[in-house]
Amino acid sequence: MAIQLSDHFTYKKLLRFCTAPIIMMVFTSIYGVVDGLFVSNFVGKVPFAAINLVMPFIMILGGFGFMIGTGGSALVAKTLGEGNKTEANRYFTMMILLTIISGIALSVIGILLMRPISRLLGATDAMMEDCVTYGRVVLLFNTAYMLQNVFQTFFTTAEKPKLGLFATVAAGVTNMVLDALFIAVFRWGVAGAALATGISQCIGGLLPLLYFLRPNGSLLRLTKTRLEARVLCKACVNGSSELMSNISGSLVSMLYNFQLMRFAGENGVAAYGVLMYIQFIFIAIFIGYTIGTAPIIGYHYGAGNRGELKNMLRKSFLLMAAAGICMMLAAKILAAPLAAIFVGYDQELLEMTRHAFSVFSYSFILAGLNIFTSSYFTALNNGVVSAIISFSRTLVFQTLSVLILPIFLGLDGIWWAITVAEVLAFVVSFFFLRRKKLNPALA
Repeated sequence: MAIQLSDHFTYKKLLRFCTAPIIMMVFTSIYGVVDGLFVSNFVGKVPFAAINLVMPFIMILGGFGFMIGTGGSALVAKTLGEGNKTEANRYFTMMILLTIISGIALSVIGILLMRPISRLLGATDAMMEDCVTYGRVVLLFNTAYMLQNVFQTFFTTAEKPKLGLFATVAAGVTNMVLDALFIAVFRWGVAGAALATGISQCIGGLLPLLYFLRPNGSLLRLTKTRLEARVLCKACVNGSSELMSNISGSLVSMLYNFQLMRFAGENGVAAYGVLMYIQFIFIAIFIGYTIGTAPIIGYHYGAGNRGELKNMLRKSFLLMAAAGICMMLAAKILAAPLAAIFVGYDQELLEMTRHAFSVFSYSFILAGLNIFTSSYFTALNNGVVSAIISFSRTLVFQTLSVLILPIFLGLDGIWWAITVAEVLAFVVSFFFLRRKKLNPALA
């Protein structure tokens, strides 16, 4: 039988419902990694470093889609839990319209500012043209990318997570095939990588749009409505934690790149790029799980079912803790072979990357718990607490760590920074969960 948001969730049912979003996010990460893999092996480490240098800026612009998707889906799930499907469809439509309008505006701004932004990010003369070319081509498709991010969350809210997985797989396969064609066969370099990514994002963003425009068997459908500032602001404020996490992560990545250029030059930036690509895959498991659980939590919050909220919190914490330990061990074991896939052609860079990933792996133990806690408060429509956790985790603690630790530990201090940040963020997460337990009325 189909699993519904209103169900009581056992471990088995929870994992079944979240499997599709988890695979969806892992697949999204893998096909993003393919860009770097092809560029590194077929174009070179300088163009590879160039892509990694501008990627944080591109992720900031695309992150507005995550904000609208997570904040909007929490509001829509809560409204469904209250039994008002018509209103939920209106809110859903508003989120899609906002995504399209903001996506076009951000694309124009990003394309115009790409060269000065690349210089600000520390691009060398050798990297500049690759930075500008990749950034401008990718941003031509930014609206589709934002829609893809939004629909990834709304497919789960609509009780159709498998359709979200199908759209993501279709986009991913397209990107992989076009990467091989444009980079390895046609030799179009970073422009080919960017074009492959953009075309795949069109599939991931436009196919779901067509599905929700037509009558369908899900809980949601696009309908006639007008934009309401109150509803849009509420959704954006609630989803601000995800945007904050995205912006903060991107800003911290820029800071990492600055520090690595000081301590290790272009090799350091390239090694960090490999770490980020691999981390995307590992963290995607946590993010996919939160995409699956957030609508469930939002629905039961709207329905006033506190028993199920406690059930979801308890089970999710145990699952995230177990997954974090398993990922840490897997990262330790796979550090060398994964590094070799990306930079096996350069022995010095390979050894730096292997060592960095081995140190970096400890961060996975607590990352899932922190990511889930932030998502939990977003699903409860408490964007403020969620934003505080995300802001502390991704900006405050990482910034302090990456600035202070290298003073004492040198290059290793940069690799240890994220683990220290996760430990400190867990203290903040535990504080807010404890505070809510003592006062259940705090949502």
